[in-house]
Amino acid sequence: MAGEKTVDATDGRIGNEPNLLRAVLRDGILAALVTGRAEPAPPLDRPWPAGLRWTRFLGIGRLPFGLVVNLFWSFLTLLIISGTSSMLREPVRADAAGYPGDGTALLVAVLVTAPLALRDRHPLAAWRMSFAGLAVLALSPWPPGIEYTEGGAFAALMCLFTVTVRCSRDVTLGVAVLSLAGVWIKDADSAPGASVLILVPLAVGYAVRVRRTAKRELAEQERRHQDAEAVLTERQRIARELHDVVAHHMSMIAIQAEAAPYKVDAMPEETRLDLAEIRATALDALTELRRVLGVLRAEDGAETAPQPSLERLDELIGHARGAGLRVATRLDGDLAGLPPGVGLTAYRILQEALSNAMRHAPGSQVEVQVSRDAGEDGIVWLGVVNGPPGGGRVPRPPLPGGGHGLLGMRERAAALGGELTARPTSEGGFAVTATLPVRARETT
Repeated sequence: MAGEKTVDATDGRIGNEPNLLRAVLRDGILAALVTGRAEPAPPLDRPWPAGLRWTRFLGIGRLPFGLVVNLFWSFLTLLIISGTSSMLREPVRADAAGYPGDGTALLVAVLVTAPLALRDRHPLAAWRMSFAGLAVLALSPWPPGIEYTEGGAFAALMCLFTVTVRCSRDVTLGVAVLSLAGVWIKDADSAPGASVLILVPLAVGYAVRVRRTAKRELAEQERRHQDAEAVLTERQRIARELHDVVAHHMSMIAIQAEAAPYKVDAMPEETRLDLAEIRATALDALTELRRVLGVLRAEDGAETAPQPSLERLDELIGHARGAGLRVATRLDGDLAGLPPGVGLTAYRILQEALSNAMRHAPGSQVEVQVSRDAGEDGIVWLGVVNGPPGGGRVPRPPLPGGGHGLLGMRERAAALGGELTARPTSEGGFAVTATLPVRARETT
């Protein structure tokens, strides 16, 4: 009939719309009891919070913060276990009929309070243990008249807080529903007050989780911004350096076009006009080039020096050896006749790779290979492979003029249409390889 809604009991749907509340509760409870997982435990050697760094003057602050935290909660748990066990073994209960013995009393005390020591490393497992312990305490005929123990209640509330901070929304919802249902089933008279106590760690934990998530997202955005800024900075540097190369070629075109008429006596007037137009066009292009790219030059004029090429490779290798690297080189092909842009890029990639080896693997064995295929349209292959750090070596300052690491090297290779790979080696070192086309690739 019109207006009726069909209910599918198998998947909790009304008509074509899912019953979201039922699905959330079902998935959350299942995750809380069985399938849910917490975030990885924080490392034991995490730094101390800024407000507690004064503890270094007491000596305790020199230990890892995570280790101190776990030791503190373990010690507090032992004290609470002792107090809970003593409470359960009071004469009024020990002399009553059905007393199971001191061993059982100690076991119950451990079951309801031990989650306090486990929650930092395994928060969800600790809550499950606490929930089971309080359920056993409520269902067992002994001790009569005791629905909660102070230590067990404190441990359960702390586990709720940690679960809310370290687990997903579905898991937290399931834990909250089960905890609230448990206190109402356990004792309806004390349930209102117990429910308020449960909501406190849930609210505080949610606020802490939101704050941590926001800080983590902000840190990730800052990291991406720094990476993007490093790429832009390196592109500016590449533009400054290539500007010198292009400006040199444009100047040569203008000079040759101006000098050509003086080399030939009987040159047609039309040719002279064409050469003059070539010279004027080259000068206009050079002016525009300087106008567009000249603003990228450093204010201190440090970038106005002649740009290096592979002709200075021996000098670069000498600096690396002087810094403690054991460098072996292998050169193949005509490296002196490379176009200026290719030579500059190859030099900068080798410079940065050696600088990285100096920083991260001082005193290591480094193999540098540079080869060029025969022919003007071949490729230049670069390889820098370093081994693990040498024994007893300390890091040295990087080579002068180093760029922005792997980002800079990849940008330089991509600017020429080449490729660069960087990866660790099985021997514990690092390998950087690059292929650079000698001639610019045509684009369609």
